[in-house]
Amino acid sequence: MQSDYKNLDCRNFAALDVVKGICHAKKELVFADGETCELFEKLPKCKYCQHYLPSQEAYLGNCTAVPAQPLTYPDLCGVTCEHFAWNPA
Repeated sequence: MQSDYKNLDCRNFAALDVVKGICHAKKELVFADGETCELFEKLPKCKYCQHYLPSQEAYLGNCTAVPAQPLTYPDLCGVTCEHFAWNPA
């Protein structure tokens, strides 16, 4: 599909370990950092949220939806976050 997304960014991906997982859509093993397929469905993560503000430190950022602006990880899953909103960019 798109080269900037990986299997671990897909809603159909279930991790087995740090290297591989299962694609629920195709019912097969896939690499976490492998290329996506035509069934890719973007998983809500902090890095895709309009409230996420990257910090100068690698793999860290802040959530601007909360007044305290707590630290967060860009790959943190936002499925249950009440403040999650897709970044329009």
